[in-house]
Amino acid sequence: MYKPIEIAKGVFSVGCRDWDIRDFHGYSTYEGTTYNAFLVLGEKNVLIDTVKEHFGDELLANISKIIDPKLIDIVISNHTEMDHSGSIPKLMHKIGEDKPIYCSKMGAKNIEAHFNRKFNFQVVGTGDTLKIGNRTFSFLDTKMLHWPDSMFTYLAEEAILFSSDAFGQHYAGDMFFDDEIGDEIMPHARKYYANILLHFSPRVQALLKDVAKLNLKIDMICPDHGIIWRDNPSKIIDAYDTWSRQEPTRKVVIIFDSMWESTAKMARAITSGVESEDVNVRLMNTRKWHRSDIMTEILDAGAIAVGSPTLNNNIFPVIADVMTYIKGLRPQNKIVAAFGSYGWSGEAVKILNKDFEEMKLTIIDPGVKIQYVPDEADLERCFELGVKLAKTLKEKLS
Repeated sequence: MYKPIEIAKGVFSVGCRDWDIRDFHGYSTYEGTTYNAFLVLGEKNVLIDTVKEHFGDELLANISKIIDPKLIDIVISNHTEMDHSGSIPKLMHKIGEDKPIYCSKMGAKNIEAHFNRKFNFQVVGTGDTLKIGNRTFSFLDTKMLHWPDSMFTYLAEEAILFSSDAFGQHYAGDMFFDDEIGDEIMPHARKYYANILLHFSPRVQALLKDVAKLNLKIDMICPDHGIIWRDNPSKIIDAYDTWSRQEPTRKVVIIFDSMWESTAKMARAITSGVESEDVNVRLMNTRKWHRSDIMTEILDAGAIAVGSPTLNNNIFPVIADVMTYIKGLRPQNKIVAAFGSYGWSGEAVKILNKDFEEMKLTIIDPGVKIQYVPDEADLERCFELGVKLAKTLKEKLS
């Protein structure tokens, strides 16, 4: 299902496409994904990363189109999450279990824990190098980007950065390179960052500074998911710099669910208030939008409003799902407000405000609570909340 290709002289992409996956840890993958692995031929043959367990035979078949897998001398594991390490036992059984696996200290611990087996681990970290003939592999610790074991491998002579889960996208498609797909790939990269790496934005900023200090020439970036950046690698690096700064833009995201349309009417009135101030707005019904698409819109939003009816003294189930997901990714630099309708007790706004406080977001209004069905005066209050959100955001950005 994936044709191995030579991406540089003696360097091959040998991974696998997963056309069928539609959910990745709660993240919607409407266009599947890839599990990228890379084979570097030389005096010793090196495989960088593997694939998900049930794609192991496909990985070996791809390698076999280039060399006998038994001729692999070294394995480098940049990241031990199971979509990249799951086929390590199958691979090592094929090539010889005494052959070395280069990985971080935590990587060795994880692989042993995953498979209850000790391999010939060679632990490396930032500044360590592996010289093989006329090729030099350098290693860079990228702990918590996005697992404790994560690292990058840099092939100096070809100026290729094998970047593990950084700079990737969940995209199977039918193209291999950025210049083949063009700007169409950037929404996939943006969604990937918003849903996987946003939580680690301070680490991204630190990493980008570290890479800049190393003054590495980077002609190609090979992530473990999605396309390879060969035409303009700086494009995705610059995008990560922008996204990781979490600088707010002139945009409000309004998220809501509704039981009998009362909260929906409130959401639409708030949207009208935002629009009246010529501020961009996205209205997102949690029954219609996947949590990961909502999170993608939140990435660059300057303001968020969340609305929920009260159900059993709590917020609505789908809103609870989305709020839990957002809290885990820790967006920063947002102004926020809550709203909702209720029949009896009306705890939803209070609960949403507590969630905002836990995320250390700036609450600009106590929130709007309306009992039963909003009348014209109630909807005017909602409209004014939208105006307040927009004006406060404009003042913040001025």
